[in-house]
Amino acid sequence: MKRGSRGRGEGRGNRRGGHQRRVRAGHGRDNPKHRRGDSQKRDLAAGKTPPQSNETRRLLEGIGTPAPAPFKPDPFQLEALAALEFEDVLVTAPTGSGKTWIAREEIRRLIEAGRRAWYTTPLKALTNSKYQEFSDEFGAAQVGILTGDRKENSDAPLIVGTTEIFRNQLFDALRGGDQVRADLVVLDEAHYLADEDRGHVWEEAIILTPPRIRLLLLSATIGNASDFAGWIEEVRGVRCGVITRPGARPVPLRSAFLLPDQRLLPLMNDAGRLNPELAVMGDKQKRDRSRHWKDR
Repeated sequence: MKRGSRGRGEGRGNRRGGHQRRVRAGHGRDNPKHRRGDSQKRDLAAGKTPPQSNETRRLLEGIGTPAPAPFKPDPFQLEALAALEFEDVLVTAPTGSGKTWIAREEIRRLIEAGRRAWYTTPLKALTNSKYQEFSDEFGAAQVGILTGDRKENSDAPLIVGTTEIFRNQLFDALRGGDQVRADLVVLDEAHYLADEDRGHVWEEAIILTPPRIRLLLLSATIGNASDFAGWIEEVRGVRCGVITRPGARPVPLRSAFLLPDQRLLPLMNDAGRLNPELAVMGDKQKRDRSRHWKDR
């Protein structure tokens, strides 16, 4: 065939079109990665959960509601309740081990005896949560709440409030206002005393609380509990006992990362190191951001 006499469909324009239709190897719809991505999208649209790795299955193993069983207090809980009859008490125990149970049972005893209590927390959200918890436990008529933006049932035998509000009431009493009506004050998250910005609130609350009012301090993160209790005794003139629950937290932490495709990746691998897949993702994001700024 002579030059320029190619058959129909073999011309230059069609060669260009054919070139445009060709797809680079590894980037077509037949690429396994593409098929897998499309499959995952269809599964998500259908509400299906993507398959999880063996590491993820181990992460989730055993999670669920335990079988019902009679409640039995730990020895440290009973020891703290007994000590509150005679002295201030500082309880240090891991998160989830039942520190609030001590406060709840002592508050129950006081309410049944016609006496009063304060329960303080450092956060409005935690205060609201405890207010709901104690309202369910003792009845809404028995519980009030005082925060910067909530004031309800302030004459109730149990007041739940932020530590700042309790401290402010102590200052008002010094200036001739009403005295704080309480037989027990619970300072939840007492380690906030060491907070650089807000610690003075806890310090002032402890110093200004009259010795006639018993203090119950709860924390999971006080390493020098004996020194802390010694300082409380010094400024209040009341003995402060220390109750400690040894051992790790009874409910272990399990950390994971939820991906956009709804896969759950353990944050750490079995060796206690960052999951390699997450490390690769983090490096890729760094490179993408670097290229983005270079291209601008």
